Amino acid sequence: MDGLDLTDTLKTLQGERAQTQKKLTKLDKAIALIRELAGAAASPNGRAKEHTMSAAGRLKIAKAQRLRWAKVRAQKKTKS
Repeated sequence: MDGLDLTDTLKTLQGERAQTQKKLTKLDKAIALIRELAGAAASPNGRAKEHTMSAAGRLKIAKAQRLRWAKVRAQKKTKS
């Protein structure tokens, strides 16, 4: 009788494996569809598309940072 119990268990496990494999296939298809809909923004490694900043944007940020540093230096001079 022990042989029959193992056979039944084996069949059950194989059935569960087949169902799980079908679920994985469905999940893979869903992931592929979402990636396709998202376009280049969703890359396979999970990172977003690299953003490039315009030259005008870089200049604006650089100017603001120079002003912040000038303010810090001015505060240091008044404290010293």
